Amino acid sequence: MLNPTYYTLKNFKFESGAVLEELKLEYATFGKAKTDSEGNIINGILFIHGWSGNYSSVRRFKPIMGPGKTIDTDKYFIICTTSLGSRGSASPSNSSLGADFPKYTVSDMVNAQYLLLNEKLKVKHLNGVVGTSMGGFQSLQWAVNYPDFMDFIIPIVTSSAVQGRNLANSKLMNSLIQKDPDYKQGRYVENPHDALENANKLQFLFAFSPGYYHKEFANNDELFRAFEEQGQEGRKMDANDVVWRNEASIFYDVQKELPKIKAKALIIGIEGDQFFPPEVDAIPLSKSIENSELFLYKSQLGHLGINEIENAREAIENFLSELYPVETF
Repeated sequence: MLNPTYYTLKNFKFESGAVLEELKLEYATFGKAKTDSEGNIINGILFIHGWSGNYSSVRRFKPIMGPGKTIDTDKYFIICTTSLGSRGSASPSNSSLGADFPKYTVSDMVNAQYLLLNEKLKVKHLNGVVGTSMGGFQSLQWAVNYPDFMDFIIPIVTSSAVQGRNLANSKLMNSLIQKDPDYKQGRYVENPHDALENANKLQFLFAFSPGYYHKEFANNDELFRAFEEQGQEGRKMDANDVVWRNEASIFYDVQKELPKIKAKALIIGIEGDQFFPPEVDAIPLSKSIENSELFLYKSQLGHLGINEIENAREAIENFLSELYPVETF
């Protein structure tokens, strides 16, 4: 079990110009850290979670991450953070600011992680950045903002911009929340639970492959039960956290900046993913990054097929062995 720890950045400046005197970040580490003569960690891999996750989302990689596994923790030092805006790190709900918490961007999320690595963990260069879904946004943003900081990136079930149905989905989620009378322009006393429930039910409609809904539920009652359970999970969220995070997604777009990327990329997509269909996202992305490889696998789980990451084991093994045929760190 991973135990998180915390670090507070001082006078963090957002892209908007807003400044927070203190910005707390949650993170955890595991694996064997190797250092250079100056004490800087030289074998780090940063793992970044998706839209609803936190540092512990790295557990999804357990089949391929650990001692002697594909991502070998005897060789690599794993750093997993809870991103800016997600509960655990600085966010509207995890501060006294509420609706006065600064609006942030995906670039702000990455810049906060960069400062954590530099100031606290003494990481001046990463082996790589691995990110899933919204964490994939951040992996690409990392390679754009800091092109010399890592050897590789592995963006998984993700995109270089939020467009089309994903854009409409984020807008609709926020509209459901913001139009609820209990939201009170973000200055609510109690969370608008009904709006959060319905907003999260929206996610259920796209989480799996189209065929999953027809094949995996024994009957309609079972499907409705899963639908309601998804709604109940939404009631546990904080409304401003959701709205702020969706706005960061809405304004995310690195399409024109992809030529800046120097890191080698392994882009992983899932056939059946309704959020990021490979033909719309992973395949065009692989053609837009000069030094990239593409790997696709099928999953009835659709976007949640990330829980079957062992399907990409061989692709990741080959990618890393080509990068590091002989251990040089």
